[in-house]
Amino acid sequence: MVDIPQKEQPVLAELSPGQPAPLHIIVDPAQIDPQGHSAIDFYASSLDGKRVAVSISQGGSESGDLHIYETATGKALADVIPRVNGGTAGGSVAWNADGSGFYYTRYPHAGERPEADLGFYQQVWFHKLGADSSQDQYSLGKDFPRIAEIALETSSDGHYVLAQMAYGDGGQFAHYLLGPDQHWRQIARLADQISAAAFGGDGFLYLLSHANAPRGKVLKVPLERPQLTSAETVVPEGTAVIEQVVAGGKHLYVSELMGGPSQIRVFDTSGRSLGAVPLSPVSSVFGMLHYQGDELLFQNVSYTQPAAWFRFNPNSREMRRTSLAETAPADFSDTEVIRETAVSADGAKVPLTIIQRKGTKLDGQNPVLLYGYGGYNISLKPQFDVSLRPLLDRGVIYTVANLRGGGEFGEAWHEAGMLTKKQNVFDDFAACARHLVQRRYTASTRLAIEGGSNGGLLMGAELTQHPDLFAAVVSHVGIYDMLRVELSPNGAFNVTEFGTVKELDQFRALYAYSPYHHVKDGVHYPPVLFLTGANDPRVDPMHSRKMTARLQAAGTTQPVLLRTSGTSGHGIGTALSERIAQRADVLAFLFAQWARNGTPQPSGHP
Repeated sequence: MVDIPQKEQPVLAELSPGQPAPLHIIVDPAQIDPQGHSAIDFYASSLDGKRVAVSISQGGSESGDLHIYETATGKALADVIPRVNGGTAGGSVAWNADGSGFYYTRYPHAGERPEADLGFYQQVWFHKLGADSSQDQYSLGKDFPRIAEIALETSSDGHYVLAQMAYGDGGQFAHYLLGPDQHWRQIARLADQISAAAFGGDGFLYLLSHANAPRGKVLKVPLERPQLTSAETVVPEGTAVIEQVVAGGKHLYVSELMGGPSQIRVFDTSGRSLGAVPLSPVSSVFGMLHYQGDELLFQNVSYTQPAAWFRFNPNSREMRRTSLAETAPADFSDTEVIRETAVSADGAKVPLTIIQRKGTKLDGQNPVLLYGYGGYNISLKPQFDVSLRPLLDRGVIYTVANLRGGGEFGEAWHEAGMLTKKQNVFDDFAACARHLVQRRYTASTRLAIEGGSNGGLLMGAELTQHPDLFAAVVSHVGIYDMLRVELSPNGAFNVTEFGTVKELDQFRALYAYSPYHHVKDGVHYPPVLFLTGANDPRVDPMHSRKMTARLQAAGTTQPVLLRTSGTSGHGIGTALSERIAQRADVLAFLFAQWARNGTPQPSGHP
C-alpha cells in the first residue's frame, strides 16, 4: 500500500526493494470511487504473484467485498465475493499452491443466521477462480464461537494453510492447520496460550507461546506432526517481550518490545543467538518478512524519522536501506526524544516518552499534549507523525504514555489493565500527567490529553475522575457507557477485554469507571472535543452523542463539542481530505484552549 500525494486513499502497487519508482499501480480506489470514500481493507497475492485478492469497502464501514486483480495489468476478474471483511474481526485470504483458488473468511449471508448475528460467526470458505461465489465450499469454523476472529496464512510452498482463531479481542487464540491431506487439525487450543504461529523454511512451524512465559517464548513443532506435546523451546522467555517471529531456512528473526521501542534478535533454528540487527534509537519495527534466501526485510520508523524498509543479510551482517522509504515532509533534526518513568497509584512504573524541541526549558509553562491508549494488548510504539511539527513549532511538548492494558511488557502488563483491573489504566495515565507537572514540563492549566477508541474511554474516565488535572480533552470514537457496550451491534467482541454486565464483579467494575454514569451536575469540567464517524462499525456513535449531551446537561461553562464525520467510520478508510480536516479542527481546538493562558508562538520553522 502506497500513499500518493493528493490521492484520497492509498493505492495498491507492486514494488521491488532493490528498484526505485516508477510505481506499478494495481488497484487505485480513486478509479472505483472518485469521491475518495472507497478504501482497500486488505489484500493477499497468489504465491506466484500473478493475481491479488483485494477487499474494498465504502465510507469507513469496513464491510468489504473481495475482488480479484491481475497484477500485470490491473484488470479485475469477474469474481466478486461479498461480506469478507468486517469492523472488528476483519478479513483474510490464503491462496492455494497453484493459484487456482483460495481460502477466505466471510460472514453469514442474509438468511443463514438471524439478523443480529450477521456480523459474527466468521467462517472459512474456499473459492475456485471463475466460479460463482454461491458455489463456494465451506471449509472451517461452524463450531467456532460467535465472536471468532479468523486470520489465514499459506506456507511458502502452498502445501499448508494456517488458521488462527481469536476468541474476541481479549487475547486468547486457537490454531488450526490444513495439510496436504486437505483435513484441518487443531494444533493449539485457547487454553494453550499460543498467540501466533509462523511457517519456517525448514519443515517446522514456529509458535509464540505464553504458557508460563508472559513475555513470550518460541517453540517449534514439525509440520508433519504438529503436536504441542513434542514442541521444542528454541527461544526461551527473556526480559523483553517477543512480538513477532519470522523463520527462514537457517535463521530465526525475533522482534521484541522494550517498553515501547523495538529490537530484533537473530538466532539459528536451533536457538543459538547470533546477535541483533542494528536499529535507529527509540524506534519501532513493523512488517518483518522473510526475503530471498535467508535475508530479512523489515520496516523501521521513529518519532523523528519516517518509515523505511531495510534488508538484513545474516551471513554478511550487512543492513541496507532499500528504495522503499518515505520522504520526511518536514525537518525534525531540532527534536529530541526522552524516556522517563512515572509511578502509578499502586507503585507500578509506567514509561513515558517525551518529544520536544532541543533546549526546551522546564519552567512549568509549556503546553503539553499527552496521548494514551492502554488496552487490548496493543503497544504504543514509536511512529512518525508529521502533524507534530506545528505543535513543536509553537512550543508544545508531545508525550506518549505506555499504560497497563497494552502489550509493552507482555501479557501480565495487559492483564493488569483489563476486565476488573481496568482502573489501573486510568491511574497510570493520571500518574503520567502528574509526573509531567511535578517535573515542570507543564502545569495542569497547560496540559491537554488525547486518545481514541479504547483511548477514548480513557479520555472519558480521566475527564470524570480528574476534572481539575487537565486544560483540554480530545476524544476520538470513544466508548463512554460501559453498561451498554456489549448491547451494541459490535459490542460482544469487547466482552473478553472489558467484561460483561452479566457477571456481578465485572458489572461492578464496569459501573465504577463508566464515564457516562459518573458525570456530575455542577462540576467544572475542562473543555472537551468529541469526534465520531457516522459509519463506525466498531464503536456505536451513540456513545459520543450521549456523552456530549450528558456533559452539556451537567451545566459546565466550558465548551463541550461534538464533531461528526458523515463519510467515515472508526478511522480506517477515512479519506485524506477528511483526515486533514479532522486534524485541523483538533489543532484549532487545542490552540484555542492553550491560548487562554498565553498563546504558543511559532519559532524556528515556517
